Amino acid sequence: MRLRFKPNAIPEMKENDRVFFYPRDMKGKWHEIFANDNPIHLEIGAGKGDFIIEKAKANPNINFIALEMNTNAFVIASRKIIEQELTNVIGLVDYAEELTDTFDENEIDHIYINFSTPWPKTKHHKRRLSHPRFLERYEKIIKSNGIIEQKTDDLSFFENSLKYYEDFGMEVLESNFDLPEEKSIVTEYERKWRDRQKPIYYAKTKFK
Repeated sequence: MRLRFKPNAIPEMKENDRVFFYPRDMKGKWHEIFANDNPIHLEIGAGKGDFIIEKAKANPNINFIALEMNTNAFVIASRKIIEQELTNVIGLVDYAEELTDTFDENEIDHIYINFSTPWPKTKHHKRRLSHPRFLERYEKIIKSNGIIEQKTDDLSFFENSLKYYEDFGMEVLESNFDLPEEKSIVTEYERKWRDRQKPIYYAKTKFK
């Protein structure tokens, strides 16, 4: 369901000191922003923030950056960061295509790609967040032992993603074609599919 346009979303988030818009001048400085040397985990396509908020609450010694371009959804995430006083979460309004302008080499420890748009038409496959075009960007900003985790409800997209990882020379540490609920942070979006008995597909990978 398309979210209703929120005309005050951008002004509201610009008043939030935990949200940054296109911060090119912070490349290589994210540990300074968090004021610690804890690992940095990045979620690409954070939506309303359900996943990253739960992750941050459970892992106070990890820094989390939630990246999202849909400000109608992300304003909800920004409110949760403030309401729950999460000092280990930063919101980032930016494009995934611009990751190498936002993060330095080896600056990220872990990447999450949750329920991203599957782009089913062949001519749109290069827009997929697991496509080699994006894997090239991830490889530049993630540490050598860094992990990428993906969840999706789209089987074709998932199978194609596993092939992308293989072709890119990555190691697939785990692949699950029916991720148990107890092993997942179940967001509002994921709950919708689970209630319909639709399997959730999961992969955990790393660059060799």
